[in-house]
Amino acid sequence: MPKKESAKERILSVAFDLFYKEGIRVVGIDRIIEESGVAKASFYRNFPTKDHLIVAYLERRSEVRLEAIEEVKRQFPNSPKQQLYALLEELVERMKSSHYRGCSFMNAIVEFPDEEHPGHQAAMVSRHKIWEQVEDIVRQAGARDPVQLTYQLQLLKEGAMMSGYMDKDAYHPDYFLDACKVLIEGQLPS
Repeated sequence: MPKKESAKERILSVAFDLFYKEGIRVVGIDRIIEESGVAKASFYRNFPTKDHLIVAYLERRSEVRLEAIEEVKRQFPNSPKQQLYALLEELVERMKSSHYRGCSFMNAIVEFPDEEHPGHQAAMVSRHKIWEQVEDIVRQAGARDPVQLTYQLQLLKEGAMMSGYMDKDAYHPDYFLDACKVLIEGQLPS
């Protein structure tokens, strides 16, 4: 018999969907309680404040992204270059989804511009962890300047993610992939 999802898991699952789809600030605790089917006391036992839930949401988003990177590493264990291309192609596929709403970490940083806010801090930590993993792949691929290439890919990716969200009908993912390939091919050994 499958294990029943805990109240904490149900709350986080609902927040995971609603915060991404509608925005963190706009979704209230009462709605999360209602949609997760938990009692108010149970919610506050698991998440004393909304900020605690925001941090847990961003940490979960980070886990999902880091697992996607690990999956790509497992798929192409001997080709860091192919790992990079697979990560970029996976991003393009996510951006094609009708549910795509940009980067959850950038969205959180925009919603919480105060650098002291727990949501802002959690989003920055998550971004940093993800890009450390990408830089590790870039290093393994033999890039001439791994820091530069990683940062350039980050700039392109973040710009593409926002363009893909804001300009859905006019967005050309092939332009994004072509620009990334130019950078990657220019930095990696032949």
